[in-house]
Amino acid sequence: MSTVTRNIALKDQYISLYREKSGEISANSAPLMNTFRKEAITRFASLGLPRKGSENYLYADIERVFSNNLEKNFSDRKISFNIKEIFHCDVPDLETNLLLLVNGRFYGNGKMLKKLPGGIIAGSLARAAIEYPELVEKHYGKYAGRSDDGLVALNTAFAQDGIFIYVPRGVKVEKPVQVVNIMISENDLMAQHRNLIIADEDSEARIVVCDHTLSAHRFLTNSVNEIFTARGAKVNLTRVQNEHNGSSQVTHSHCLQEGGSDLSTITVSLHGGFIRNNVYVRLTGEHAENHTMGLYLTDKGQFIDNFVYIDHAAPNCFSNQLYKGVLDDFASGSFNGRILVRRDAQKTNAYQSNNNILLTDDTRMYSRPQLEIYADDVKCSHGSTMGQLDENALFYLRSRGIDYREARLLLMFAFAHDVIQNIKVDALRERIDDLVDKRLRGELSRCNNCAMQCG
Repeated sequence: MSTVTRNIALKDQYISLYREKSGEISANSAPLMNTFRKEAITRFASLGLPRKGSENYLYADIERVFSNNLEKNFSDRKISFNIKEIFHCDVPDLETNLLLLVNGRFYGNGKMLKKLPGGIIAGSLARAAIEYPELVEKHYGKYAGRSDDGLVALNTAFAQDGIFIYVPRGVKVEKPVQVVNIMISENDLMAQHRNLIIADEDSEARIVVCDHTLSAHRFLTNSVNEIFTARGAKVNLTRVQNEHNGSSQVTHSHCLQEGGSDLSTITVSLHGGFIRNNVYVRLTGEHAENHTMGLYLTDKGQFIDNFVYIDHAAPNCFSNQLYKGVLDDFASGSFNGRILVRRDAQKTNAYQSNNNILLTDDTRMYSRPQLEIYADDVKCSHGSTMGQLDENALFYLRSRGIDYREARLLLMFAFAHDVIQNIKVDALRERIDDLVDKRLRGELSRCNNCAMQCG
């Protein structure tokens, strides 16, 4: 069977599944979300699944990942477990407002929305769409809806719930909001959830997202995040991907920033068999600032793929992309970063850097930094490096009495810390430093809180 034929057959399977289950999907979601489904499945029928070798998915074999025979649940199935017994956050002194997603559904013991200090609303997106329809309707589908990625359309057609966070005007969130995505099942499972984060004018929030797998089965997640930062808002979002090697994860983050806003996202990929992270940012008002960063540590055949698109649609804006990776033991990865500077976006400052350390000859890393500039008064740069550790730096450390192995570890840790130091939650930053140090030393062979031994 040819690649094109296989893709069409797989697309038809998902379309048939939607037609068969559309009633069940709608009955277990919110009316507002349901209004987007028919158009989304039509769009998916037109776009299909992204093919390996296409412009934006040059090295990621999405068809292989999505062709696995995974269970798909569209009813609210009660899972018999005590969350406190099987999962605990192992970050010391991390005080957060905790939200849980279990298999793509909000887990709230009957309380689907939380009212936090300052009027902050957090909890189930499906519930928020019922209780606050005008607020959700104003943003839902407005940023990811323009996407020409078939996986976003697939998510819109099938997603029934997810996380909703709203920070009102002028409110500063003192305690970070922590979202824990848990996959746990007695069978191989696919989940698709939708998250919406709204930061109103002059508000500030820190958000921590942690991905975990808690049973030894194959999992696939196809999630979409829509993030809106209004004028003067500041949002710092840190994501820690820590799933076992039998998991596959595709995330799409579509962000819109108004003038004077500041959005910083950091994705730390510690574990996962197949990870694809898509980030789209549009800067629509003057003096908006964006920092998009990533750190990935891969080995044992893992695959990590990061795609970043920063759209400068207004003048006097700043963006910085910083991605770093350490690859070992026949792992592979890809980075595709783009900066678009539109004709009217004068006085743009935009920077992009992707640096990689390849520890063995059987690792593969592909990097494609790109600039597309239509304005003439800008400062833009991009660069990519990959190779072994700096022999001169190794020699310097060894000349100071540090043995070869420890010198290598020190250099790799310093390389990774360049990204980690940007995490704004102190307790989390210290814990990530510790996890990265152990990962580099080979002491952390599997993701925390996981029943599946990958090492």
